[in-house]
Amino acid sequence: MVIVLLLCSIFYMYFPRDYNEEIRTKNQMVLENAANYIESAVFQRVKKIYLDLSLGQSANIDLYTKSTLQGNYSEIIDIQELLKNEVANNSDLVYAVHLFYPKQKVMISSVYGLRYYDDGSKDTFMTMDWIDRMRSNDKSFLWMESRLVPQDIYTSVSGNNSMNPLITYAHSYPFNATGENCELMIAIDIKEAAISKIIQNVMPSDYNSTFIIGESGEIISAADKGLLGSRTGNNSYMNKILSSNETAESFNATIDNIPYVVSHHKFKTNEWKIYNITASDNYYKKSIFLQKVVLLICLLAIIVGIVLSGIFTIASYNPLKRLMGKIKGLFDNPAGSELNEYTLIDTAINKLTTRVSSLEETLQINHPVIKHNVVLNILRNNYSSEELAEQLQSLNISMAYSDYCCMVIDPVSTGCKELSSKTIQYVIYNLINQLEAAVIDESRIIAEELPDKKIVAIVCTKNPGEWLIELLNGMILTEVNHRFDLEYKVSLGHWVQQFKDVHHSYVEAQILMKYGYFLPEVSMINDVNLLNREKSNQEIPHSILLKFKEKLQARNLKSVVAALDNLIEPMKEGMYSADYCHFILLNTVSVYSDYLKSVRYKQADSVRMDIHKQYTSIYSINGFREWLVQSITEFISHMEKRSDDRNMESIEAVKEYISKHLSEELSLDTVAAKVYISPKYLSKIFKEEIGINYTDYVTKKRMEKALELMATNNMTVEQIANTVGYGTSAYFIKKFKEINGCTPKTYVRSLMKQA
Repeated sequence: MVIVLLLCSIFYMYFPRDYNEEIRTKNQMVLENAANYIESAVFQRVKKIYLDLSLGQSANIDLYTKSTLQGNYSEIIDIQELLKNEVANNSDLVYAVHLFYPKQKVMISSVYGLRYYDDGSKDTFMTMDWIDRMRSNDKSFLWMESRLVPQDIYTSVSGNNSMNPLITYAHSYPFNATGENCELMIAIDIKEAAISKIIQNVMPSDYNSTFIIGESGEIISAADKGLLGSRTGNNSYMNKILSSNETAESFNATIDNIPYVVSHHKFKTNEWKIYNITASDNYYKKSIFLQKVVLLICLLAIIVGIVLSGIFTIASYNPLKRLMGKIKGLFDNPAGSELNEYTLIDTAINKLTTRVSSLEETLQINHPVIKHNVVLNILRNNYSSEELAEQLQSLNISMAYSDYCCMVIDPVSTGCKELSSKTIQYVIYNLINQLEAAVIDESRIIAEELPDKKIVAIVCTKNPGEWLIELLNGMILTEVNHRFDLEYKVSLGHWVQQFKDVHHSYVEAQILMKYGYFLPEVSMINDVNLLNREKSNQEIPHSILLKFKEKLQARNLKSVVAALDNLIEPMKEGMYSADYCHFILLNTVSVYSDYLKSVRYKQADSVRMDIHKQYTSIYSINGFREWLVQSITEFISHMEKRSDDRNMESIEAVKEYISKHLSEELSLDTVAAKVYISPKYLSKIFKEEIGINYTDYVTKKRMEKALELMATNNMTVEQIANTVGYGTSAYFIKKFKEINGCTPKTYVRSLMKQA
């Protein structure tokens, strides 16, 4: 009875913790689903609207290039219509779109039209507080918190002028310009109700206790709209949420003496957080009274057990006897065997030594996993100085070197698609072993695999120099290129003097590796000037991308390739950031993909794949050019063949119509309308395919029919003229004589003489 009740006590203490863990797991899963849904359905969709406005061609928004707007009212109307259409197309999410030109102090809005911004009218723009925030913003974008905006910003709030809770996303134009020096601000007002609806659909039972807050704790979305824009209370669980750097976290908290589970998840786009609060006793509230009764019984049983065990211990306590009994219970000895007590103790010590050795072997086997985790945490700067020294000591890594740097190696950037996953893993592990086993004077290499199949090598040395880097580069060349016939890339961060600063070198090496895509001929990337490209705000002229689109639509392969080269070549040597260049390449692919869809072009079954997926499988700018040129070549060839087939079908249809309707109107316009092509195009392809122009062909067919009628029918000249489509016999006689050299009557007489 004591044992059963004791187990009940243990279960009581364990299962509430298990319930809490279940609540945390469930809440984190639901919050992650809601956050991902909001990311894709709201934040990413709003960013796409910005791109559509900044890259769209239905209206030019570049009025910032004009010193005055006078004389440009038609352009302003076009822009406002564009904004209204964008709002109408996204009415479930977007309330309004505004363009603000800082130099001209003018705003064009889908709701308010054209408004001038000056000190005298500044009060009118109080709901447009994103303007002042963007002017002092050192970034290119801004996410504004929820605020209540009246439908009419020029009148007071009343029953006919309700308040709308809105969230504003503002972005500068050009793309990389900061809010302080941009030429144009594009602001999109998002309906807070759209976000609330997503939360209510994803987690209906927790909707009232779920909130979205900004970085400073202001409430951005909540079921109670009266809380929007206010700041959360200064309490322990809220301070913990705001100070946490974790992407997702769940913990227990006590609020008004009631235990709760608090879970939160951080958005990737804007550092906002979504969190909810759930009472801990949700799952077992009805059984609390029963649990308290069981706990009371258990406590009584424990007390009884302690008393009884004390009595039994006093009655039967013998240290040596109990020790021997314990040791004998560990061995499977025959019942009749008798051993000396000291021999048994010695045997027990030997068994303990064997188990300790087994434990050491287990630790040795797990050493690679431990080392992998320690190196990744060093690169992420997750250790303090004391923790770093302790971890390095556990791995037998000395900190007695004078200089350190990081190399990032991509050994399978090209050719990996032909290799199996096991082969790729073998290449990576083999290279890591070769680097770590290298014997270099006063130097040591610590190499590990990164999550993205790249390798990081931490170079520790007392004698830094180019010779060491060249030596390591030669080792990598021998192992990857010569042995496995694979291309590779190596990026090198700067040297640091403290091991705890290695993460700075790693970050620099990671940045440089991004430019390997645009430098396909370079195997080692250590040019510090590339770091200046990363900070550059320069942009490729938008006209170059438009030129590519124009030439693509013209289907002139030579011109398309030239336009593509004009777009690609600046990316290799120009001062454009890698992320921006990939953004432009992705836009180029999107332009091409949209055009293929517009002409309903389908690739061959053997290569049919989404264009964007093909783009993501390319490892260099040269490979991108080769792939895109090949794809465009196949597309143009296919379209030309399809055009030729359609031309022959159209001509055969024209011939058939002419032969059946010789007595009717057969003008070029009439027949072209019957086959659904333009008269000019029909005249062109008719001449190219038949060899004579359209009018001569019709005349020829009419004369052939007239000769046939003369030979087989006793019809008058007037009747024959009407039958073959001539309104007057005089004109028929004239055309007949021009073609046959005689009049119809003369031709009929010659036929009669022959008969």
